Amino acid sequence: MGMTLSWILLGLLALMLLVASWCDLKSRTIPNTLNLAIALLAIPFWWSIGLALWPDAAIQIGVALLVFGLFAGAFALGAMGGGDVKLIGALALWLPFQAVIVLLFVMSVAGGLLTLAMFARHRLARAEGRLEIPYGVAIAFGGLWVISERFLNQFG
Repeated sequence: MGMTLSWILLGLLALMLLVASWCDLKSRTIPNTLNLAIALLAIPFWWSIGLALWPDAAIQIGVALLVFGLFAGAFALGAMGGGDVKLIGALALWLPFQAVIVLLFVMSVAGGLLTLAMFARHRLARAEGRLEIPYGVAIAFGGLWVISERFLNQFG
């Protein structure tokens, strides 16, 4: 039952990441309720995979708080939106430390490519004003990449 529940919860996480990406593309916002649901559903996921409360779940929370804190700094500098910061923090609750590193790397590459594409679009349209990047798309891509590793690299 535990493994079935963990697969269902991972599927739900993937769906919620797609919704976050869509919302960010459409309105440049990620709903707080969606970020909260992602964060709270990490708890039954921990239970389904048999994660011990101490020290394993505490480490998950600590890593997520560290990630959230780092990206809150980016928010304070105006480099990232608040919904993006909450999304990356909530997503980090689901992942072991090594997977968070992969997430950050993939997210950074995807974010760079997304920024280049948005910049080119902005220039070609001769648009005025500040360029807004829907970075939730890059975060969701990184999250989906890491989640897919469970399915695609089962022989590694």
